[in-house]
Amino acid sequence: MSAPFPRPDPASEPDARFWSSLAAGELRIQRCASCLTFRHPPRPVCAVCGATADEWPVAAGTGEVWSYTVVYRPTLPAFSDRTPYGAVVVRLDEGVFLVSNLVDCPVDELAVGTRVELAITIVDDDLALPLFRRALI
Repeated sequence: MSAPFPRPDPASEPDARFWSSLAAGELRIQRCASCLTFRHPPRPVCAVCGATADEWPVAAGTGEVWSYTVVYRPTLPAFSDRTPYGAVVVRLDEGVFLVSNLVDCPVDELAVGTRVELAITIVDDDLALPLFRRALI
């Protein structure tokens, strides 16, 4: 039996909102209601204009691989049967970055600049992850 899959532990309402939107099948990214700057991870105050009001539009879920690394030794016991895997930094078209994985992509095919699209992955009834796959376009 494999080790339990690690769980996000949202420390704030905005963090919880991000994870609950994924569970509902949507990627929502916090945006300043004043200057319309997207921000991730979610924060209570806009770093650009200082406003506290925010909104949560649905993100397109598209972007590009900005950076990556190949993990050969598992960082947690739950990942021991998944190595090697590619950990990627994706720059969403909205301008924010997410650290994630690329599904259905061998590690020797990882490349900076690869266009990707969201592939929300259901781990179980309580957890959905924002993973990515190579874009079809």
